[in-house]
Amino acid sequence: MTDDARWLAATAALAARARPLSRPNPAVGAILVKEGRVIARGWTQPGGRPHAEAVALEAAGDAAHGATLYVTLEPCAHRSGRGPACADLVGASGVARVVIGCMDPDPRTAGAGLARIRDAGIAAEHLPSPACEASLSGYLMVRRHAHPEVTLKLALSLDGCIALTNGESQWITGPEARAHTHAMRAKADAILVGGGTLRADNPRLDVRLPGLAERSPQRWVLTHGKAPEGWSALPSPDAITGMDGVQYLFVEGGAQAATAFLAAGLVDRLLIYRAPILVGGRPALGDFGLAALAGAHGKWRMSERRQLGSDTLEVYEASPCSPE
Repeated sequence: MTDDARWLAATAALAARARPLSRPNPAVGAILVKEGRVIARGWTQPGGRPHAEAVALEAAGDAAHGATLYVTLEPCAHRSGRGPACADLVGASGVARVVIGCMDPDPRTAGAGLARIRDAGIAAEHLPSPACEASLSGYLMVRRHAHPEVTLKLALSLDGCIALTNGESQWITGPEARAHTHAMRAKADAILVGGGTLRADNPRLDVRLPGLAERSPQRWVLTHGKAPEGWSALPSPDAITGMDGVQYLFVEGGAQAATAFLAAGLVDRLLIYRAPILVGGRPALGDFGLAALAGAHGKWRMSERRQLGSDTLEVYEASPCSPE
């Protein structure tokens, strides 16, 4: 990995601090480097402003002159009414070089930000970075496909059950797995359960980790009926194109909601928490329309596996050739 690639990966890691509070704007990270050391950092602030570049440049002050700016996403070329476009801000900053990890598909910027920086006499380049792309996956999904990135979480027994036959499901997994689930909730803009889960469990769906309560996502329920106070209703998985401002959707339960999203081909990531127990109860999924086993192969790629206490977490990404 080159130095530029390493700095971009560090910038992508920094961008995680902005998610999800930057919504509806993307969570962007920026790092200023001079003579091999970081002189300033920035990430998109709550509500989307100021942008990461503006934060980093303000923190650096005059020290920005001659530095290299690494940024996960192409600096914007449009004004918002609250200050100059980031491309103009960078162009007037005195930095010597700009390295961008991901170009912005927003038609208001889409190459214009990079061109404007170059027009200011600054050496600027796009160095495609998988880390930066991954850090912007929800934003890119919305821009390219007009719907949020969907993560489906399943907490299962070894025999693939999510509850006893009487409906009892607290708790399939242990405290370490549940804490990890809360950390995943804290990265989402919205969290969704099925109507049956809402009626049976009345879940809080908040983030109960110290210091992260403010990152609790919006609560949605998959139902054709009216949502209770504090909730929003989604009539069908296909309707997620109408979830304005949502880049990352976390689908957490139950079997009906999971099956509906899989049947619609809208699941981008699976989080499977597997507990070392056998319960012989309710299955995690229903029939989602698979006609032959051949159609199931090649759909998912494992990207992570780890132990969480006595439980195991497996993370799967939908393969590029799959409709999911």
